[in-house]
Amino acid sequence: MSKLKNDTFLRALMRQPTDYTPVWMMRQAGRYLPEYNQTRARAGDFLSLCKNPELATEVTLQPLARFPLDAAILFSDILTIPDAMGLGLYFAQGEGPKFERPLREEWEIRDLTAPNPYEHLGYVIDAVKEIRRALDGSVPLIGFSGSPFTLACYMIEGQGGTDFSTVKKMLYQRPDLLHHILAVNAQAVTDYLNAQIEAGAQAVMIFDTWGGALSHAAYHEFSLRYMQDIMNGLTRKKDGVDIPAVIFTKGGGNWLESMAAAGCDALGLDWTVDIGVARQRVGDRVALQGNLDPSILLTDPDTVRAETAKVLASYGSGHGHVFNLGHGISQFAPPENAAALIEAVHSLSPAYHL
Repeated sequence: MSKLKNDTFLRALMRQPTDYTPVWMMRQAGRYLPEYNQTRARAGDFLSLCKNPELATEVTLQPLARFPLDAAILFSDILTIPDAMGLGLYFAQGEGPKFERPLREEWEIRDLTAPNPYEHLGYVIDAVKEIRRALDGSVPLIGFSGSPFTLACYMIEGQGGTDFSTVKKMLYQRPDLLHHILAVNAQAVTDYLNAQIEAGAQAVMIFDTWGGALSHAAYHEFSLRYMQDIMNGLTRKKDGVDIPAVIFTKGGGNWLESMAAAGCDALGLDWTVDIGVARQRVGDRVALQGNLDPSILLTDPDTVRAETAKVLASYGSGHGHVFNLGHGISQFAPPENAAALIEAVHSLSPAYHL
């Protein structure tokens, strides 16, 4: 593998000195880019795009051809694991992901096992290898997975965006069943991320999209605990090089101190948290990644630059900040606004790294 030409992102995650604040965007390979939509049309549908390593590589690289980003993120979906468990993932037109066989019966839950990533998720591992080759050491590659709790929400509810009543009923009435699902998911995520690292991922991120829907006690018992188990089981060094790990709980602003103690190198922040306050709360225990409101990219380049400046100023001087959005980029964001964001970070941030 080629030596990295730009390792700013990795150094920032490890809170090492950098000349500027590195930037990438959640969902940076996505529907806001015309070239992505063309490739997706060629693939036939979203799932076919995910399962084709050649096309997944193509779309992973598209934002990097357009923008001077400091990292690439594997193009895939968080629901590859439950799909590999046989739950029948499909995407309804305009309705997002659904499962044909959600987990409702006790015997189904007891029968659940973690899939072997090399057997059942080989297309993802092949994509990681292919993307690393194509990047040729230009920037690092981020691998990722959904969190055990977020995966469980989809696996039990059968779809996303619900009020989670089925999951929460199980959580309070049959916590033993939910804990079983979460333990299997934690093992599956650990195996999956380690396989991505083995294939060439240079940092990994856990997306806990629905953890913020939990009460204080439930978050610690049913979400954070299992992400901590994953942190304990991850490969954190490969060929003598650190593999940083990021935890991102959307809506997790109440629990930053607990998250910072979970064994990760960095926390992803959504846009509801002031990054300067977050920095004060977690101290120098972890780096911070975030956290511009994605809606700002629906405005205009001048507004984008002004709001980007505010996030940089709030974090302040010093290292350990990876600039990102507080969630994924909107499909309606004009690409020129994404360009303005990246240019603003690169031009304004060196003043904070003197």
